[in-house]
Amino acid sequence: MKLIILGRDGILNEYRDDHVKAAAEWVPIPGALEAVSRLNHAGWHAVVATNQAGIGRGMIDMASVNLIHAHMNKLMQAQGARLDAVFFCPHTPEDRCECRKPLPGMMLEIGRRYGIDLHQVPVAADTLRDLQAAQAAGCEPHLVRTGRAAALDESQIEQWRQVVPGVRVHADLAAFAEHLIARQQRAASPVAGGAT
Repeated sequence: MKLIILGRDGILNEYRDDHVKAAAEWVPIPGALEAVSRLNHAGWHAVVATNQAGIGRGMIDMASVNLIHAHMNKLMQAQGARLDAVFFCPHTPEDRCECRKPLPGMMLEIGRRYGIDLHQVPVAADTLRDLQAAQAAGCEPHLVRTGRAAALDESQIEQWRQVVPGVRVHADLAAFAEHLIARQQRAASPVAGGAT
């Protein structure tokens, strides 16, 4: 099974400092849902792993979270895309839970749920915290320069690379998808021998 883990806010939808609190506030990043569709059609299963401290802070209730995710899935389906599941941490940093990124609990739970070796699982992230969670879980970290990462300059990216060695950087989710699909095609094609 080929699995990818995606952040939500800043990866699939536009990031909001005040949290996405209603379905109408969940606005997809241009090209992001189409990128998931391309990955799905190339045989990848996609799940979301997202911190949602707004729940723990009382800014949003579970009924609203479910409505937001129903809206997200409807927009996904309209683009021929599919998410297998949404994993989220409802806690605040003060709760000191194991599932809130940068800790790897949520990623490890995904690995257990799917019975998959996380070393083969790419993670698309727009924060250092999410990259650290991916690294701690043994996943393959990818920085997507949308959402909170859009404002980073090269020196800041280099600082993040020092913290999370081996991170790959992509302009957006479409570029991330292109990278994975091209790598998959290279791995599948036989080495041309004797060609002139």
